Amino acid sequence: MKLAICAPSQIYEMFNTTSETECIRAHDATDLFLQEANAYFYLYSNIPENLPTDKIIFINAVCHTLKDLNAPRNIIRINGWNGFVEKENWELAGAMNDRIHEVLEAIGKKAIHTDDIAGFISPGIISLIINEAYFALEEKVSSKKEIDIAMKLGTNYPYGPFEWAEKIGLKNIYDLLKTLSKKDERFTVSSLIQKEANS
Repeated sequence: MKLAICAPSQIYEMFNTTSETECIRAHDATDLFLQEANAYFYLYSNIPENLPTDKIIFINAVCHTLKDLNAPRNIIRINGWNGFVEKENWELAGAMNDRIHEVLEAIGKKAIHTDDIAGFISPGIISLIINEAYFALEEKVSSKKEIDIAMKLGTNYPYGPFEWAEKIGLKNIYDLLKTLSKKDERFTVSSLIQKEANS
């Protein structure tokens, strides 16, 4: 299977783990769609406009739904955040078919199909946890390092909330919280996240 991929280096390397795939690296969206491939992956968070309608395209769109993007039926949203995209199971939204499952199988991934909602499931929960950790930091409950240790030891999480924030990118967390807070005040952004994300 031939895949065309436009992604940061760390994520692109993940695709070269199976002998069943031939990966072509593209440097931008224009270059990506000039390639001949079975499927296309655009895994930066700035979604290009006017996506082709005749190709299977996976996009990293955690904050924006397919409906928000007016995306055609060939577009599949995935949670392409660092720390998630490396996992075997991918949360995705869109019109599933056998060809999409074949692409996922070729790269050793399994689909967890979710509704087309902002934040999917895992990113929404992790963002909420990170936000609460920032509220605790604002209230001087403890330090970043101690909160991370407490969450890893107390809940057996692979990363503490501040480690997650660094891995994912605080700007991504901020953007998702802002989106989710429009419908649910539980996601109201900590002023400290806002300050750090915009600095």
